[in-house]
Amino acid sequence: MNILVTGGAGYIGSHTCVALLEAGHTVIVADNLCNSKAETIDKIKQITNKEVTFYKIDVTDEVALEVVFATHKIDGVIHFAGLKAVGESVENPLEYYYNNLVSTMVLSKLCKKYNVNKFVFSSSATVYGDNKVPFVETMNLLPTTNPYGETKAMSERILTDIAKVNPDFSVALLRYFNPVGAHESGVIGEAPNGIPNNLMPYITKVAKGELDKLRIFGNDYLTVDGTGVRDYIHVVDLAEGHVAALDKLTAGVHIYNLGTGEGTSVLQLVKAFEEANNIEVPYEIVERRTGDIASCYADVRKARNEIGWTAKRGIVEMCRDAWRFEKNHK
Repeated sequence: MNILVTGGAGYIGSHTCVALLEAGHTVIVADNLCNSKAETIDKIKQITNKEVTFYKIDVTDEVALEVVFATHKIDGVIHFAGLKAVGESVENPLEYYYNNLVSTMVLSKLCKKYNVNKFVFSSSATVYGDNKVPFVETMNLLPTTNPYGETKAMSERILTDIAKVNPDFSVALLRYFNPVGAHESGVIGEAPNGIPNNLMPYITKVAKGELDKLRIFGNDYLTVDGTGVRDYIHVVDLAEGHVAALDKLTAGVHIYNLGTGEGTSVLQLVKAFEEANNIEVPYEIVERRTGDIASCYADVRKARNEIGWTAKRGIVEMCRDAWRFEKNHK
């Protein structure tokens, strides 16, 4: 299939492009490069030895995006293009609501116009809010801990309502947990513009000496060691989850958690990184961050049973692959 990947030059998007190409699909990328780099497209080609068509456009720009739909016979869309930092969303809510919701609506409108009926949406475990763990797809959503989570829940609702009145429209809502790691080649990985918002690239930059120490937000949560517990998933497993969801997509709305089903605390992840790579990561405990919850991990049975996907890679591989990429990355 010809798949339009919005945000395809980003962290999860680039790994998914690789997985799509390796599965035999053709990839068209639309990305405004606000948190990614154009050279990532060349790296995707380097890994797969396949071509990628790239458009440097903002997905909220309907006129620019329609050129892509008019030029290519698109069979499906995977929508990653969104702002994604929890803390930043609390500080800049309007920017988050505009970017994340308008991009979903513009894409949906063009899908309808050009008869594109497969839509895979990059959602988040944030939509569960401070629910009881493990998080199950059938839970009532409580995304009110931050605007980022709200934009994901609202986008899910928009796509669900569109599917209700368009019986051919097939939607997969993929609720990610915490992607970490990098492609085993070390060629692509998590390389955010500016100071990292996610834990693993922060750890790798401290290990590399680019940052002096890791700041851990809070050590007084009701968890195994007081630090926040998350379900860390290898980004390549996550990418393969998108291909599985796309290949098995049928009419209607299908919601899947993509995680490992296991929780790891921040301190446990730091220790695992130090042991896997034989390197020290200095850290300090600072105040809790607004919008964070104590514990978050997935019930992963539905994805396994319905689309035959399960995470294969463990914490040690996540830590090794992340560090390999960071050492290669300029």
